[in-house]
Amino acid sequence: MQRDAQMTEAMGPTDGLEEIQGIVNDTIFRNEDNGYSVLSLHTGRRDITVVGSLPELATGEQLLLRGVWIEHAKYGRQFQCQSCEIQLPTTLLGIERFLASGLIAGVGPAIAKRIVNRFKEDTFRVLMEEPEKLRDIPGLGKKRWKIIAESFQEHQNLRQGMVFLQSHGVPPALSTKIVQELGENTERIVRENPYVLIERVEGVGFETADRIAMALHFPKDSPFRIQAAISYVLTDASAGQGHCYLPEEELLHQAEAFLGIHPSLLRRELDGLVLSEKLVRETPKEGPVRIWLPRFFHAEDEVARRLSELVRAVPRGNREEGMQRILAFQREHGISFSQKQKEAILQALEWGVLVITGGPGTGKTTIIRCIITLLSREGAVRLCAPTGRAAKRMEESTDREAKTIHRLLEYSGEEGQFTMGTDRPLHCSCVICDETSMVDILLMRALLRAIEPGTRLILVGDADQLPSVGAGNVLGDILQSQAIPSVRLTDIFRQSQESRIVVNAHRINHGEMPLLNEKNTDFFFDRRDTSQSASQTVVELYRTRLPAFKKISLKDIPRTIQVLTPTKKGECGVYQLNLLLQEAYNPASPTLPSLSFKDMDFRLGDKVMQTKNNYDLEWTRQGGDGEMEEGSGVFNGDLGIVADVDTENAKLSVLFDDDRLAVYDHLLLDDLDLAYCMSVHKSQGSEFPIVIMPVVPGPSMLLTRNLFYTALTRAKDMVVLVGQERVIHQMVENNQILHRYTALSECLQRMNTLY
Repeated sequence: MQRDAQMTEAMGPTDGLEEIQGIVNDTIFRNEDNGYSVLSLHTGRRDITVVGSLPELATGEQLLLRGVWIEHAKYGRQFQCQSCEIQLPTTLLGIERFLASGLIAGVGPAIAKRIVNRFKEDTFRVLMEEPEKLRDIPGLGKKRWKIIAESFQEHQNLRQGMVFLQSHGVPPALSTKIVQELGENTERIVRENPYVLIERVEGVGFETADRIAMALHFPKDSPFRIQAAISYVLTDASAGQGHCYLPEEELLHQAEAFLGIHPSLLRRELDGLVLSEKLVRETPKEGPVRIWLPRFFHAEDEVARRLSELVRAVPRGNREEGMQRILAFQREHGISFSQKQKEAILQALEWGVLVITGGPGTGKTTIIRCIITLLSREGAVRLCAPTGRAAKRMEESTDREAKTIHRLLEYSGEEGQFTMGTDRPLHCSCVICDETSMVDILLMRALLRAIEPGTRLILVGDADQLPSVGAGNVLGDILQSQAIPSVRLTDIFRQSQESRIVVNAHRINHGEMPLLNEKNTDFFFDRRDTSQSASQTVVELYRTRLPAFKKISLKDIPRTIQVLTPTKKGECGVYQLNLLLQEAYNPASPTLPSLSFKDMDFRLGDKVMQTKNNYDLEWTRQGGDGEMEEGSGVFNGDLGIVADVDTENAKLSVLFDDDRLAVYDHLLLDDLDLAYCMSVHKSQGSEFPIVIMPVVPGPSMLLTRNLFYTALTRAKDMVVLVGQERVIHQMVENNQILHRYTALSECLQRMNTLY
């Protein structure tokens, strides 16, 4: 039942909270991040101030609020709202103000007055139940009355959905996403099963859905909750640790610790998930039973099958003829290949698939140039890499066009969907993919789908680097299987031996301490006894010492110097160092435009990084011919500079390293992080002229040899380590490699791809 708008304060009899009903005069203040608002509310006989986390409200909206009175030291008496219900006004003036507020499409002040004059207190019932009567209003055409009716009904449904979500602790920005996805049925769907939000709305994880469920009094042993938790543990294992599956007992153990639920209930719901084909149970000949998310189970099987088809699909070349072509290339270019390099080139001419792996300075780029030249006689050779920075580096080193895998496959704007694929393959003689260690199992499947039998595939990468951020261990598993032709380059060439970065990277990879602080080298170590002094030194090196030493201009510092760190937390973690580096390089100023989001300020000129795949974000790029290219899709790890800040509309523009310009509204800022400092994991596939890395105590699972090796191989011209020598020794000694549960190697061996 609607309450009269003239009612004022009334005591809530059951829980000690007061009820206040009134009409919104104005929103005095609103924080878009958390919804905290200060309202002026007209209660009938007086205006009061209301504070609390509230949905975005328009002037004229009628509210029923529940809360308590508080006395603010500066602003005096205020009503602190704990729950909010949006109601339709019942007075003629309130109805007219509501319709004229701009919330309803097609209605301005004049039309609002005509509608209210015609239908009086019956206006809202007419809009909901008999909207065709709007045709009788002067000035409304055949289409306009339908627009008004549809807008009114949609507004009511969406507003109640927003209020429902926010009253159960969902932040305003996320509430908006949920309502946009679920529409007018938001409240019904969430009340039935809040855990569906995990699958249907990006940004909703188990904890958010569980918090809503608990507020709705869902039992802790609800089947919906248990099934969601099991799926969450598997999803988190893939996203966080790169696993494609988990052993069944390990999955159940983690779920039990997570939920505190009896194992028998977990097993019952796990069986239900397998029966409904939401999960896959596999019983191998040896080892424990495995539980998979279906997409990874099918992806590993398909990758193995397609590699098996490709490896023999090319007719074997004549080895003697191939050697003559290699010798001719050497004479023409005045170079001499090692025996291992010649073998790699010969196998590239012989097989449908070849893996070339090796560390820095082992000549991978040189032989790729030769392979491109020799295979170009058979047809087009396409070059690709998993990231924009890696593709750009490949292009510079080969003088051939190179694209990201997403661009090569003509990403279609939807996650995992590409224009190029089985029905529209790449028409070329060969595809060469660099930085393959970064390619996860789903992206490898997409690439293989676009390569038809008869097309050569050459995978290039460093198997000793960290594996992909996404699930799988593609390069490592292919090499382990010994089912695909491969060549490992180990010789360091003379010009590379002059670089202590290269020499030390190989020393570390062999378990030897790097050579520290030799004179006239590109490798430096700055000793600091504490993490705090190390962080201060990192900032000094970034802002003043290295720019002065290398004559780097202020604007070029972010593109020239990169701080890498093993950890996210602590004095020398990603979060703290980013704040210190931002303040040193780009300090806050009244004249510097900025946008605040959560605990970060994004300022004009800041270096930033995209932290998740956004397949819908549109971008533009000025082409070499002057024409504007348009596209969509910005991906995890992409780096750029804040090129513009629109404080009035709460938007900022980011110019990425490959010259794409993307505009972020306030809701998308959650996808950005400062990137003066980044984790070593996030740096994969990138190369920076200068790398600074703190080496201070931290978790042993992060201070590992292959992480240290990966960090050093990101540097092109100089490395500066800052911290403690004993930590360097610890990292070199710690050859612990976090095991990933994958089965691609087994799949390849099972398919008997042995060449």
